[in-house]
Amino acid sequence: MAKIGDFNTMTIIRQTDNGFYLDADELGEVLYPHKFIAKDDKIGDKIEAFLYRDSEDRLIATGEEPYACVEEFALLEVKSATKIGAFLDWGLPKDLLVPFSEQETRMEEGFSYVVYIYLDDKTGRIVGTSRLGRFLDEEPATYNIGEEVEILIYNQNEIGYQAIVNGMHRGMIYKNQAFTPIKRGAILTAYVKQIREDGKIDLNLEKLGHSKIDGMSKKIFDKLELEKGFLPVNDKSSPDDISKLLGISKKNFKKSIGSLYKQGLITIEKDGIRRTEKQISTNEQE
Repeated sequence: MAKIGDFNTMTIIRQTDNGFYLDADELGEVLYPHKFIAKDDKIGDKIEAFLYRDSEDRLIATGEEPYACVEEFALLEVKSATKIGAFLDWGLPKDLLVPFSEQETRMEEGFSYVVYIYLDDKTGRIVGTSRLGRFLDEEPATYNIGEEVEILIYNQNEIGYQAIVNGMHRGMIYKNQAFTPIKRGAILTAYVKQIREDGKIDLNLEKLGHSKIDGMSKKIFDKLELEKGFLPVNDKSSPDDISKLLGISKKNFKKSIGSLYKQGLITIEKDGIRRTEKQISTNEQE
């Protein structure tokens, strides 16, 4: 079944002066305007196109790609704030409406907000909301500790950064675990640190356990190569200096350079660390 607010593979069934008409299953025939038609497209071919309602509320297929589809979260900018709500730029000619009732805080023109895009059951129209809670899965998560996940940062509070995990669960990166600033709307790779009793997930931006140290050791070694074999930080440097240069904590930095030192890959000097002539073996690079 064809789905409004998503990409669908549809068959060209006829041609008119306005373009092709595509078979959208139960939704009927939908127009695919001329400007999206390729020279070799013909009746009977299948086309992948995005379905939505245009400014005249007609169902239409487009070759343009929105920034996000229905049932997805995205950071979008407000183009205008009106009496009926805010209109956000989501990459299509018709802007995405976020009604006043769906605004967690009053949206302002020129500012960006993380929203969830959904199909309104009553009107059949695609709308957005910044009231994200009801679209997140409240069932206890079943991730493994250390599992890699994709996160979207949607808010910052006094204790850290709130994130949406794999598009469905609530997560948190505590401030003392974030060694570089994180912007709202950032999409990052993170690792599950702990699943709390309330189902929320504590996250790390760095891998847990032994594999993390190996990965960081390689990161430091690569940075040494870029900086002609010398970095002006060592185990006596301040946590801020280490974080600014490498984006990692002093604790992990000390473990990593300890590993590199034991392998004979660096020397630790009074004013920094220096790469030796020894190369990382193939296994270590992997």
